[in-house]
Amino acid sequence: MAKQSPGLFAKLAHGSLVKQILIGLVLGIALALVSKPAAIAAGLLGTLFVGALKAVAPVLVLTLVMASITNHQHGAKTNIRPILVLYVFGTFAAALTAVVISFLFPSTLHLATGATDITPPSGIVEVMQGLLMSIIANPIHALLNANYIGILVWAVGLGFALRHGSETTKSLINDLSTAVTFIVKVVIRFAPIGIFGLVASTLATTGFSTLWSYAQLLLVLLGCMFGVALVINPLLVFITTRRNPYPLVFACLRESGVTAFFTRSSAANIPVNMAMCEKMNLDRDTYSVSIPLGATINMAGAAITITVLTLAAVHTLGVPVDMLTAVLLSVVAALCACGASGVAGGSLLLIPLACGLFGIPNEIAMQVVAVGFIIGVLQDSCETALNSSTDVLFTAAVCQAEDARLADDQPLRSRG
Repeated sequence: MAKQSPGLFAKLAHGSLVKQILIGLVLGIALALVSKPAAIAAGLLGTLFVGALKAVAPVLVLTLVMASITNHQHGAKTNIRPILVLYVFGTFAAALTAVVISFLFPSTLHLATGATDITPPSGIVEVMQGLLMSIIANPIHALLNANYIGILVWAVGLGFALRHGSETTKSLINDLSTAVTFIVKVVIRFAPIGIFGLVASTLATTGFSTLWSYAQLLLVLLGCMFGVALVINPLLVFITTRRNPYPLVFACLRESGVTAFFTRSSAANIPVNMAMCEKMNLDRDTYSVSIPLGATINMAGAAITITVLTLAAVHTLGVPVDMLTAVLLSVVAALCACGASGVAGGSLLLIPLACGLFGIPNEIAMQVVAVGFIIGVLQDSCETALNSSTDVLFTAAVCQAEDARLADDQPLRSRG
């Protein structure tokens, strides 16, 4: 009996997701060029896709972290500490890179935009206070508002408490985690359709003509982000794994960065990153915590945005900057970036805080924020792609380094 060939639906369900996303990207660009009304209407597909990712991500984090800790074997290593070190050092290195490139290629702004009515945080204390308030948030409120710090705290607390529960309870938690993971996989398979809608509507409604007046600023911003993605991050991965980092770097940019670029949401990309970690057979106890945590504190792209736009304002106003102040700006930008997810408006609203280091008044700083919103079509997309892909990159690097170390130790133990 002849073997029946798989149907169209089966081919779509099991085909290469990256290739399908590229097809969706090309079709979205084509639709925006052919028919602007149709492209705007197609934006509903993108909105539904991003909404579905954002809806499932908080539940995924809660169930996955809770299940991992509940079923965690005593004495097993989770590798969270070295990942945290990479997160913090990587964010600071990104800010420092932005300082160097901003001095090599200084940018100036046309500060003619009126001040906006949004209110930035008044200082680092307020940013840190926001993070602390996120930690003690009501669990239902945390789930409704996608407060991942609060979700993580409750998931860890419930996980430790349920470790003393019955085997039936542990099995139920594990089954619930598996069920939510299955729903996430279904949602991710719709990524090509979602990205088709996002690309079509974005090109049809905004275009890129307004970005030309800020071409140099964008080149500095994107140059910093590409430099971190292709030089700084690979160097950190090489130091961690002691092997060629670029296959892993390109895989993370391709499978995580591309999706994050179009969704422009680290939170929405959490399910994508977790699915990629599962595909690479990484330790579940590790990535179930490190990925949502990275979406909150691993913000290399945000640190670059804060630094570059602040120094652009400094150069525009002719404010003198010494090396010590520049390094201090890197530290402040890294700290602000870690708190960016807890502040409405993200990294752009933390620019006035960094501008305060140079005595730049709030009225001018808010004009810089307005410039950030103008170039946000590219800035925010690239920033999110860098932030989100780096979460998977650092998690995979540490897990693979630990696996290699255990493999090297195994022959020694057998001989002993």
